[in-house]
Amino acid sequence: MAKRKKSHFNMPVLTMVAAATGVAIVAATPFFFPNVRRYLLSLASNFSKKSRQESIDMHTKCRSASSVAYSTFENVRRFSIPDDKVSWNAKFKEYRPTSFTTPFILDSKPAWADPDFDDDAFKSIKFNELDGKVDRRSLQVDKYEIVDSLPLNPCGRTGLKMRGTLGKWGPNHAADPIVTRWKKSDGKLVLEDGKRVLQFIAITRGDTGEMALPGGMRDPGEEISLTLRREFQEEAMNVQDRNEDSDKYVQNLFDNILKKTVIYKGYVDDPRNTDNAWMETTAVNFHAEGDELDQINLQAGDDAKAVHWADYSPGMSLYASHKQFIDKTVALHQTN
Repeated sequence: MAKRKKSHFNMPVLTMVAAATGVAIVAATPFFFPNVRRYLLSLASNFSKKSRQESIDMHTKCRSASSVAYSTFENVRRFSIPDDKVSWNAKFKEYRPTSFTTPFILDSKPAWADPDFDDDAFKSIKFNELDGKVDRRSLQVDKYEIVDSLPLNPCGRTGLKMRGTLGKWGPNHAADPIVTRWKKSDGKLVLEDGKRVLQFIAITRGDTGEMALPGGMRDPGEEISLTLRREFQEEAMNVQDRNEDSDKYVQNLFDNILKKTVIYKGYVDDPRNTDNAWMETTAVNFHAEGDELDQINLQAGDDAKAVHWADYSPGMSLYASHKQFIDKTVALHQTN
């Protein structure tokens, strides 16, 4: 019997076709082209995620140079990845990612962390699902791939496998409140080049020293609205032991007084990300048009070293994808 000729496919062309036709082309793709079918399924998943906000740029902060240490671990270096090899669709036979999970997670087994892959309990994890109270669904894609029993980063290679410093396999969900107001001086709006200046509440992270939004991890079973309020209280108001007064104040502020807009939902270019564990967030803007935030008492808490009102600047640098969230917020308020 004659051998079937090997077919060659132009992936950029398939990408455009998939974007135009959605899942129809996937159904029409013969099963004897498994690689092409998997590629198109991934594309269809991305295009069909209607609720996802505009995707962020290709990750770079979680793909640091091999000469840069991972987090605070001086002896841990990522495998170097050229820009054109980030995608899992790009052939990269030489790829040998560094394997690392922080000893604290492996040895102490904190309650917020998943079991390691060689633990019998790992087999019970239900990826791409609401697993008990733990939401293992992605905001970035409908379904992320599972390869060799491990979830695969939907945005490509990072040079590091296992979990790094993250507790959960797959998506680790967070929430980032973007609290903004217009800059004033002596009660009057400050104008620069004829435009109002947007200010936002920023913290200085205790681990990296970078300026960031006062966000944090979502607890299992916790509503996003509660995560946003809790993290703001803990990091920007130093409320470690939540009490009725502070809860009511922030809840009223976030739910009734400030204008609320979802800025972004999805994958975060976070320096902690690995091939098998990554950060995803919901970033929400809470904006004051008037003096609603003038009397708020800011005090750094939790893992924040400092907290302050920061003036937006196009060239400013922020932790992870936070600069992109602020850029989107500024565009929303038409101050750019």
